Amino acid sequence: MNKNRHIKPFTERTGYFERLKPFINKKLIKAVTGQRRVGKSFLMFQLIDEIKNQTPDANIIYINKENFEFDNIENYKDLIHYVNDKYSQEKPNYLFVDEIQDINQFEKALRHFLTEENIDIYCTGSNANMLSGELATYLSGRYIEIKVYSLTYLEFLKFHKLKNTKHSLNKYLNFGGLPYLKNLPLKEDIVFEYLRNIFTTIIYKDVIARHKIRNTNILENLVRFLANNVGNIISAKKISDYLKSQNLKVSAQIILNYLEHLQSAFLIYKVKRTDITGKKVFEIHEKYYFEDWGLKNSLVGYTKFNINQVLENVVYIHLKAAGYEIMVGQTGDKEIDFIGERDGAKLYVQVAYLIPDEKVIAREFGNLLLVKDNFPKIVVSLDEYTIKNYQGILHLNLRDFLSRTADY
Repeated sequence: MNKNRHIKPFTERTGYFERLKPFINKKLIKAVTGQRRVGKSFLMFQLIDEIKNQTPDANIIYINKENFEFDNIENYKDLIHYVNDKYSQEKPNYLFVDEIQDINQFEKALRHFLTEENIDIYCTGSNANMLSGELATYLSGRYIEIKVYSLTYLEFLKFHKLKNTKHSLNKYLNFGGLPYLKNLPLKEDIVFEYLRNIFTTIIYKDVIARHKIRNTNILENLVRFLANNVGNIISAKKISDYLKSQNLKVSAQIILNYLEHLQSAFLIYKVKRTDITGKKVFEIHEKYYFEDWGLKNSLVGYTKFNINQVLENVVYIHLKAAGYEIMVGQTGDKEIDFIGERDGAKLYVQVAYLIPDEKVIAREFGNLLLVKDNFPKIVVSLDEYTIKNYQGILHLNLRDFLSRTADY
């Protein structure tokens, strides 16, 4: 095996590993995608350990484009030459390439390797468009994609060796779910400094450098605006008006381009709105959520004034990690925070900070009562004592909601 540096012990993320494990030694490219620092590399290390247990003489070829020693692999020809040099005729070969999007026209190399009989291919990428365009054309039907998200609440407890308490939940809401935090004291000054550095890396490597953006000030102000408006309906015009108020003139089209770039880097997700019957999707005025709310908090803070935003963001990522496709439901002036669809079934979720009185009950539960189908409907809040069941609608404390399996 070449200089593989995954010597440090790591905490397993069993769910992702079990999804990838059946594809070991299958003639498919295994592509693991997600924002930087969500743990894609360590998932590769889990697979490497499993392969070495199954096949002790496996020839592991590991490339990490974030390591200086691989800087000379700039394009698909360099990648082919490097792998050919490490390739074994006598042993089974397993190729792992971290951050493969940093190799120009890497898809040509992957297609070449697929023609080889004795090599199993895995790669990670921090670009949502990595598996579209030319790659989809080159490799149609010959790859699977596994998306990796920030730690779920139960994973957070496991990584940090915490008990399931209100105090642990507050740490999760404040600091987010990037796996490396397990190596840091969970104190705001330390964690937020680390998270701001991660944010800078994502912005400059995956957005500014990749898309050759010159006006970085506009981009950074845009992200700060999004961080302050998580869960709010947003339009390009609204953002443009805000930036103009900051003496930053920019067209709506440029804003739309920047939003697309931020989505490509997995920093944010766009959620479209649909009418509650699901028959119409609104093409304008979407909502945006961060992959990791800890990054958001490091930019604008975590206070009682924005806790509703954080709660929505946490529930959104929890549903995404559970495999749901998500939209915002709307009918007239009534809104349902999330409509999740998975395997032909739906789940309706309303998120509230607290349910203190009949007025809030009428609003949060009333919106869900407008939906006349028989799919599960849940109100999630921070109330320690919940209503349990309100006319068939389940009321769950956030900790209970995040502690459940993917089935509701």
